[in-house]
Amino acid sequence: MHHNFGHGQGDTPAPSVVRSFTLTGGRATPVVDLGFEAVVRVQSSGRHRMWPVGPKAEIVAVCDGKSVAEVSAAVKRPIGVVRVLLGDLVSEGHLAVERTITASTSVDDRRELLERTLRGLRTTG
Repeated sequence: MHHNFGHGQGDTPAPSVVRSFTLTGGRATPVVDLGFEAVVRVQSSGRHRMWPVGPKAEIVAVCDGKSVAEVSAAVKRPIGVVRVLLGDLVSEGHLAVERTITASTSVDDRRELLERTLRGLRTTG
């Protein structure tokens, strides 16, 4: 049996992993803690800014009122990358976290938010 350890295709990371790494500057953890269910809203600075073409512009264009999981599905990027970029946009003041599930969240709101999050996660997987 021949093993190809350290040789051939395994030597370099897959292109999508490399792209993800460069999009986040090598970061895997967002500067703002965002759960998959966290809903973000575009702030006025995000609406009025002229965004250069790229992943942040794609995210800002689709994220208003969506959960992190839904944004990931909408822009067709890994949720880890989207969480890092969303965290950057929140810390820069372009987005705000609207709501997450807390002890005071109604049962109907919890169900609706979880269903939306699950739909987003299914789409990204």
